[in-house]
Amino acid sequence: MSNRLHNKTALVTGATSNIGRAIAVAFAAEGAHVAVSGRNRERGEEVVSTIRAAGGKADFLRADLDGNAAASRALADEATRALGGRIDILVNNAGIYPSPSTPDTDEETFDRIYAVNVKAPFFLTAAVAPTMIEAGGGAVINLGSWIARLGVPVGAVYSSSKGAMETLTRAWSAEYSPRGIRVNAISPGVVRTPDPAETGDQPGDIMMKGTPAGSFGRPDAIARAAVYLASDEADFVHGTVLDVDGGRTGVAVIAQ
Repeated sequence: MSNRLHNKTALVTGATSNIGRAIAVAFAAEGAHVAVSGRNRERGEEVVSTIRAAGGKADFLRADLDGNAAASRALADEATRALGGRIDILVNNAGIYPSPSTPDTDEETFDRIYAVNVKAPFFLTAAVAPTMIEAGGGAVINLGSWIARLGVPVGAVYSSSKGAMETLTRAWSAEYSPRGIRVNAISPGVVRTPDPAETGDQPGDIMMKGTPAGSFGRPDAIARAAVYLASDEADFVHGTVLDVDGGRTGVAVIAQ
């Protein structure tokens, strides 16, 4: 690694598994002190142990970002203390992805998806931004999804919640860039960590058939993009949604 995030601090939500875990590990490997946030303490402590064993700095902060504004503010305060008084990088990764059809989506499911996927990161960003501004600036990275721009016949509410995060990315860039905060997003394709016990295609894999990549992506691909957007290398990148999706949205998919 090249120490691109040397002396930076970062809060990564949903960092106990998959994409969030990979981002936290990659940030630490690049020199950042990382606040690993999530609901599961055992998995969170495992991520912290992995980072520390490699010589990095990390702390686990348990948080259930259920959309309650107070919970988001509490995490912002706790992370600021754990990271020595400032947060340079915020990654809004935590999310849930129920995907029922529209008639099968009840009001409780609708509200929960928007609470976790939109409301929680909205109030977390609102709480973190003043600290960033006071410290001289920072970077916010939101996680969108290819499914926000390419319609599929299930999961309309989840898709729209990710569309909301991509819109917030542009709106926040306009709002916060004059005060030194760069706001961007990453739009992953189908991404997962392969299980050696798996045989054949898994749910979602079919969505990547016929793309230039030809198959699902791995969390490390998203983590590398996050490192770039968090680093000074991306100082001229504002309000952008970076597609890291194997060509899913940008290239015609040919049926196999």
